[in-house]
This record gives sequence, structure tokens and C-alpha cells, in this order.
Amino acid sequence: MKLKMMYSFLNSDISLIEKKLEETIKSESILLQQASLHTLQAGGKRIRPVFVLLAGKFGSYDINVMKNVAVALELIHMASLVHDDVIDDADLRRGQPTVKAKWDNKTAMYTGDFVFALALELMTNIKHPLAHKILANAIVEVSVGEIQQIKDKYRFNQNLRDYLRRIKRKTALLIAVSCQLGAVAADVEEAIHKKLYRFGYYVGMSYQIIDDILDFTGTEKELGKPAGGDLLQGNITAPALFAMENEAARKEIEKVHAKSSKADIERIISLVKQTGAIDKSLALSDLYLEKALSILEELPANKAGKALRDIAKNIGRRKF
Repeated sequence: MKLKMMYSFLNSDISLIEKKLEETIKSESILLQQASLHTLQAGGKRIRPVFVLLAGKFGSYDINVMKNVAVALELIHMASLVHDDVIDDADLRRGQPTVKAKWDNKTAMYTGDFVFALALELMTNIKHPLAHKILANAIVEVSVGEIQQIKDKYRFNQNLRDYLRRIKRKTALLIAVSCQLGAVAADVEEAIHKKLYRFGYYVGMSYQIIDDILDFTGTEKELGKPAGGDLLQGNITAPALFAMENEAARKEIEKVHAKSSKADIERIISLVKQTGAIDKSLALSDLYLEKALSILEELPANKAGKALRDIAKNIGRRKF
């Protein structure tokens, strides 16, 4: 079953969110609007807005309230991608030129700031103080994570704990907060919104680990960017960490630098696959996925819960 079919009962609300996204990024600055629209039209699963809406179904669901949270979370995600592409000097994302490649670094940074500010403005429509505290804490953690990712580039002696802490801040946290804020905005009781946070965290960890695996197992066409791009940029992910348990593989991986050739990266990808690192990474992803699914057993049974289960299985075991 395709991902969108799993939450097809939300189609009309998703359409409203897509329209709201386009309306929100309008600006007096033509350049800011064009750059923001470019990022928006690059696509994406819109998984964070979907999690917001599904979490809201556990409480007093009002799309006029939920859409502000859903759009805000997607905008924060968009802003982080624009900034990431500057940090990573990435020219492609989802097969399309990045904002920094299409314009320049300064335009990309200001576009990210602009989109981020729009998200905060939307959140002022939510009157729950707890929602603002949750979001503020998340933004602090994500920012710390961005700095740590820069510090960790080409640091080949890092361990699995370093990696897990980094992907928590990079990906899992925003998915966890999407689930929790959707529930908080719908006046869901504390015990439930905390469980939804934990579900989102575990799903987010599984999601990112799979993403990192695909960087080694996918083709450039499938990925929308060169295979092995994470390693070339100095981002040491689960497959590389597990591969480096093999001494011969470690020596080769430690030779990687920003100017490594495509042939060198392809050779190392092949080496990583031979070490069994992909299977170990998949097992790690499955561990988080099973934790996410177990949390759902503790939540009230409804259509939203079934959709969350289906989505978790889909993104935790996806090929692309």
C-alpha cells in the first residue's frame, strides 16, 4: 500500500495544509518568495503535517487549529533543509537544485530564516503555553544538533552513541514534536501526548537510520543526489560506523575527504556492503521501529492509531 493511501481519510485536510503552505510563504520580496516556493515545490512526504493531524485525532480535532501547527512544523523542516544544504555545500536535493545552488549561500540562509520566522508567527495562533515551551525546547536541541554535526564531520573516531544523539536532534526530535504538538493542540491528556512524543521519537530514529542506509544502497537516480554523499560530506552514519568495526574497512573509510573521487566513494560503498554493516544498520532501525509499534498498543484504538502503525511500518522498512 502506498504511503498516501494509509491516511487517505485526511485528504481534504492535507489539501488545506498544502494551500496554507503556499499562502504563508508569500512575501513582498520576490526573491524570498521565489526561493521559498522553490523549496516547497521540491516535494517531500509532508510526513510531519500528517503526524500532527493524526495525533490531533486522539483529542478535540479542529482543522482550523491543527493546520497552523501542521504548517508550522513543515516550515521548520523546510528551513532546516535549506540551512543544511549550505552547511553541506549540497547542490542537489530530491533531484532538484538546492536554493544555495540556484541562487547563492546568502540567499539560502536568509530564505531559511524567513521560512523559520513564518513558522513561529503561525504558532502564535496556538494558545497553549505548553505547545510553545515544547517547540522552543525542540528548536534549541535542533540548533545544538546542527553545531554538533559540523563538529563531527570527518571525525572517524566517533561512536554509535554520538551518531544516535546526532540523528535524534537532526530528525527524530521534529517528528516526535509533530506528534506531541498535534495532540496538545487538540487538548489531549498529558499521558497520551507524552506517549505520542515517544512514538514519534522512535519512528524518527528508524526513519533516519533507513535514510542513512539508502545513501549506501541507492542509486543517484533513486536518491536524487549522488550515492555516498553523506560519507563524502564527512557525515559518519550507521553503515560506516558498523563497517569500521572491520579494520581493513576502517583504514579505507578514514581516507575519505571532501575531494575524494566518485570512484573512491563507489569502492568504499562496495566495501561497506561486504562487511555486513547494512544488515546491522537495518537491525538497529528495526529495534526503534518495534519500540514505536509497542507504544501504539498503549494508545486508544482508533482510525488514526491504525494509520500511525501503517505509516511507521512503511517508513521504517521502505526502499525509497
